[in-house]
Amino acid sequence: MQIAPSTVPASMPQGNTSNAVAADGTALGLAGQNAATATPVTPTPSAPAPLRRGLSNWDRPPQGDVAGAQQALDFLEQSAAQLRALKSDLSAKLADRQVRDGTIEARVRQFGSTWKQRQQTSGGTLDARLAYSRKGAVQRFTVRGMTLAGLRHGNREVLSIAVGSAAQGVRSVSLEPGLSDAEIAQRFDDALAPLGVRASVNDDGALEFATPEDSWAGVRDSFAVQGSGIRFPTGQMNRVKTEPEAASIDPDSWNTSDLEALRQTLQQVVQALAQVEQAMASVSNALSQAGSRAQAGAPVDGAPAMDQVAQNFVTTTNQSGYQSLLSLTSALVGISRERVISLLGLR
Repeated sequence: MQIAPSTVPASMPQGNTSNAVAADGTALGLAGQNAATATPVTPTPSAPAPLRRGLSNWDRPPQGDVAGAQQALDFLEQSAAQLRALKSDLSAKLADRQVRDGTIEARVRQFGSTWKQRQQTSGGTLDARLAYSRKGAVQRFTVRGMTLAGLRHGNREVLSIAVGSAAQGVRSVSLEPGLSDAEIAQRFDDALAPLGVRASVNDDGALEFATPEDSWAGVRDSFAVQGSGIRFPTGQMNRVKTEPEAASIDPDSWNTSDLEALRQTLQQVVQALAQVEQAMASVSNALSQAGSRAQAGAPVDGAPAMDQVAQNFVTTTNQSGYQSLLSLTSALVGISRERVISLLGLR
């Protein structure tokens, strides 16, 4: 049987063929790569760099980091603009310059509404103290009766702690004399981490807990403890009061009823603006770092191994004979029009 020389290579644009193969290392497959290589690829003693595969090479977490940081920055910029306008009107009012009636009160309400939407508008990346976290904002809180001084003293006791739904189970914390503050916090952290609650010693030397902000409502309403009568009562689980960390800005407390109230409000607005601007600088830095990580994870063109495969493919398909036909048919297996379009769209 004699196979007529193929004329396809002569009419196929070489540039597009090379791009399609170079953009997706899986297009040829193992058989296609061997068929397209006119001369064997000489192995090197060191392990070859892994082939990078199109969109699967993108690092999705950095892309999410960029989006989250941008949302946080948008919220902070909006807040800063509103605070600057409020500061200007308060200063004008105190300087006895004309300010339209109701303007200051409207600006306070506007910022108060913006602040209440912090979690949603910032994509859950800014907590109540404007600390940014790409993993999501947390709510810090203390538990009434759980002070390090009180937990250090007393005989050995095993505390049973329940948080959230009953399906999550009950966790145990063993306390005995001689434990340091750090050891006490670590035991609570080890026990409660599976329930989504972390424990640590905060900057004020107090036992502090933290949970994702979107889980706070469930934790707040369900934290219960059972002891053996030494530090906590025995018997049934007893609900304990959780006290959230105060927000760094409290527009609900801003008063505009008289000149003294306006002065105090102006001072609070100036402090709030400083906090927002500091947070903007922090988030801008995080956004820059996230952009760098995303760029570093982008697919790259021209990996040496794929360059050699692509060049061999072009060389082989420009020749007549069975080898040319085999290279083409192997390369086109599994290639659809939609896939080619998507690959070309990466350019």
